[in-house]
Amino acid sequence: MVATQNLEATIVGLEEERLAAMVAADVDSLDRILADDLSYVHTTAAIDTKESLTSGLASGRLNYESITPTAERVVRTYGDSAIVRGGAHVHVNGNHFSLEYTVVYVNNDDNWQMTSWHATRLP
Repeated sequence: MVATQNLEATIVGLEEERLAAMVAADVDSLDRILADDLSYVHTTAAIDTKESLTSGLASGRLNYESITPTAERVVRTYGDSAIVRGGAHVHVNGNHFSLEYTVVYVNNDDNWQMTSWHATRLP
């Protein structure tokens, strides 16, 4: 039970770090957190890879002004995988909206990385 709680805290910490890195356009941190095979599905149904997401942040095409979690994140772990469900208020490229999301993290050689993000915009 303690190991599961520690892993859940690790994953929530990575989520906090990732959200801060998205707002700061910190590509170096994201390079460590995001898996090379990342699939990032936006609320618009646009799909980014790790490369297209980080280059969009670096160029300013994607400008996340703020990302604020709105609900407790639920983390479920399954061996070398973790699934997170949560919500957030997002301010990106001048637009404000709320969303619910699902994130998948995998353990790659003792390095947890995000491999999938899928978000749904709330009405």
